[in-house]
Amino acid sequence: MFLGIDLGTSSIKAIVIDDDGNNIFESNQVLSISYPKPLWAEQDPFEWVEAAERAILKIPKKIRATLKGMGLSGQMHGAVLIDKQDKPIRPAILWNDGRSYQECSELEEMNPNLVDIIGHQIMPGFTSPKIAWIKKYEKRNFSSIHKILLPKDFLRLKWCGDYATDTSDASGTMWLNIKERKWSRLALDASEITIEQLPELFEGQQITGSITKSVSEKLGIPIIPIVAGAGDQAAGAIGSSVISPNDASLALGTSGVIFIVTDGFLPNPLQGTHAFCHSIPSTWHQMAVILSAASAVDWCANLTGYDVPSDAYDDAERKGSSEKVMFLPYLSGERTPHNNPHASGMLYGLRSSTDRATIIHAALEGVAFALTDGFKALINAGGQCDSISVIGGGSRSTYWGKIIANCLNKTLIYKNDSKCGPAKGAAELARCGIMGINILENLPESPIVRIIEPEKNYTEYYQNKISEWRKLYQNTREFNQR
Repeated sequence: MFLGIDLGTSSIKAIVIDDDGNNIFESNQVLSISYPKPLWAEQDPFEWVEAAERAILKIPKKIRATLKGMGLSGQMHGAVLIDKQDKPIRPAILWNDGRSYQECSELEEMNPNLVDIIGHQIMPGFTSPKIAWIKKYEKRNFSSIHKILLPKDFLRLKWCGDYATDTSDASGTMWLNIKERKWSRLALDASEITIEQLPELFEGQQITGSITKSVSEKLGIPIIPIVAGAGDQAAGAIGSSVISPNDASLALGTSGVIFIVTDGFLPNPLQGTHAFCHSIPSTWHQMAVILSAASAVDWCANLTGYDVPSDAYDDAERKGSSEKVMFLPYLSGERTPHNNPHASGMLYGLRSSTDRATIIHAALEGVAFALTDGFKALINAGGQCDSISVIGGGSRSTYWGKIIANCLNKTLIYKNDSKCGPAKGAAELARCGIMGINILENLPESPIVRIIEPEKNYTEYYQNKISEWRKLYQNTREFNQR
C-alpha cells in the first residue's frame, strides 16, 4: 500500500493505493485561508501539518499498518520561511497572493535575461517576488531565513527532518533553470539568497528520506520512505496518466489550469504561460493558469444565496443561457494571458429581470472563456493536443464540460479518479519509485467514464461570444489600475 498526500489551498486530501495502483481509501480535511489585506493570501503551515495528520488518522488502522511509502503533492509557489530551529518565521504567503507586483517590475528591470531561464514572465504569484517583498518590508524576517520551502515540503520537514523538493514544484519558484533542471545562480543572485537556503533537488520518484520514529508512532504507520513527489499540477497529470508528449489535462479547482506535456522546453512568456519540468525525468510541460475557476462559480453561488453550490450548477443547466450577462472571473487578479494582479471580477449586462441562474450561467461561461484565452497562448507556443483529461472538483459538472469543450473546440475526457488527481499522482510516484518500476510503463489507466465532444454549432457561437467578452476586460482595464 502507498499513501499520497495533496496539500491543496482549501483542503488536504489523502489517498491509499495498492501495489497495482488501485484506489483503496480516501480522506480529506478542510483548510482555512487568511486574507489580512487586499491582494494578500496566507496560511499557517502548522495547520497544514495538523490537517494532514488528521487525514492520515482517518485511514483505517489495518491499512495504515501496511503502508510501504508516501508521496507528496501540493499547491505551488508558496513561500514558507524557516528559521534555524526549523520553525516558520511568519505565515506562508500563497500562490494567489498579489502583494509583490511592484517587486516583479523591479526584478524584471534589473534582470532582463531572467525570463529566458525561468520560462515565464515574472509574476507576483511566484516565490521569488515574495522574497523580494519580504526583504523590502520585513527586513528582520528576511535576515532570519535559514531555508525557503514550498508548502508540501514543510510536511516533509516535519515528518522526516529533510530539506528537499522536486523539479516540478521548484519550477514555480523562479529560481530553477527549467531547461537544465537545476537551481540557477543568476536567479538566486537576483533575489539575494544562496543555494544553501534552498532545499535539495530530486526528481519525482526519487526517495528523499524516511519518516521519523516519533511520527511513525504518532500516526500508526511503519517507518516508510517518502519520495520527492510533485507540484499539484504535475501530480494531477500523473494521476490522470498525462505523461507523454501531447497528453493534456484541465484541472478545475480553486484555479483553472491547462497542462500539456512536451518533450522539450517550450516557453511563451509574453502571453503569461509557464514552461515547467514535469515530474518525470527529461519531460517538461506547458501550463496556462487562471487564478479563479470553480472558486469563481462558487463565489457567484454564495453571492446569489445558494446554500449548496451543486444546486447552482443544476439551475444554470436548466436556464441554458446567460442572455446578455457576461462575467470576468478575475477575483484574485489574473495570470494567463494578462499577468495582471489588479485585474478584477465583473458582472456586466445585469437587468431587473436577471435571475441568479443567469448569473451562474455567465460565471460558467466566463471561466470557460478565460481558459480559452490560456489555451490559445499554449498553442501559440507550439503546444499540441487532441483531447484533454479533466480533473478536480469542477469535473463533476457535465454541463460545464460541454461549455468548455465547445469553447476550446477539443474533446474532454473524464476518468474514474478525476476528483483525486494530485493525491493519486503523489501515491503513484511513491509506488513506482519505491518498487523501482518505470512509471511510463506501469501507470494504470483509469477507466473512462465520460467523453464530451465539441459541437460545431456551439463552437461557432462561442467564438463570436468570446470576442465580445474579451472587449470587456480591455475596455475596463484602466479602472483596475486606480
